[in-house]
Amino acid sequence: MRITVCRDPEAASALVARRIAAALARDPALVLSLPTGRTPIALYDRLTQAVAEGRVDFARAVTFNLDEFVGIGAAHPGSYRTFMERHLFSRIGIPRRRTHLLDGRARDLAAECARFERAIAGAGGVDLQLLGIGLNGHVGFNEPGPDLMAGTHRMKLTSQTRRANAALFGGDLRQVPREALTMGMGTILRAQRIILLATGWSKARIVRRALEGPVTTWLPASFLQLHGDVEVVLDRDAASRLSPQGPHGPRVTRPRS
Repeated sequence: MRITVCRDPEAASALVARRIAAALARDPALVLSLPTGRTPIALYDRLTQAVAEGRVDFARAVTFNLDEFVGIGAAHPGSYRTFMERHLFSRIGIPRRRTHLLDGRARDLAAECARFERAIAGAGGVDLQLLGIGLNGHVGFNEPGPDLMAGTHRMKLTSQTRRANAALFGGDLRQVPREALTMGMGTILRAQRIILLATGWSKARIVRRALEGPVTTWLPASFLQLHGDVEVVLDRDAASRLSPQGPHGPRVTRPRS
């Protein structure tokens, strides 16, 4: 695991954008798995700018999103399809057929999860997995608990996670779905390479626990410690609680940019 600490959220987002641009330059048909939430918005703005300047081309890329709410369709203003179209897809020229999200209104949700797993396998697996981290340590919608599902599955959301997503529903918690479909930890960990982006003081405590604490189902992000190629990109605030001589201390880098 490599930990890179940047001066602020903008620098952290710029660094991850450069990582993605470099990966696309090596493989224009890159298979990306993408997150939603507040943290990646600045990253998606950077990628949009890079496309506008001709430095990045998504025309042959393939994307899979981590999750989607149960019970709402792609056109719903709170759906993650709507989020991705607004913040990234409509701005980078990627063909819609090359973007894949789960259908939260599928008649058979178990079958929809199985279909999504087959689609990932059919694309050759995920080359680069981008992640954020929730305040309770979830990645995707894999919530803390006594066990974790390996494959894509239906998940009951915690009240904390629902509150964190209320802005997508006009700030009305009552409108936030209580369940979601999500890639499982096994699916996430099968990606060839993983980058986790976290910024802000609010993430400092959970970042330390995820990176320096034990691997436990009660903190799903801790399972990233088991992957062979993970980079954690933080701003100074999110990195502020990391132990100077912690288990990953010698591998912390601070880029000049």
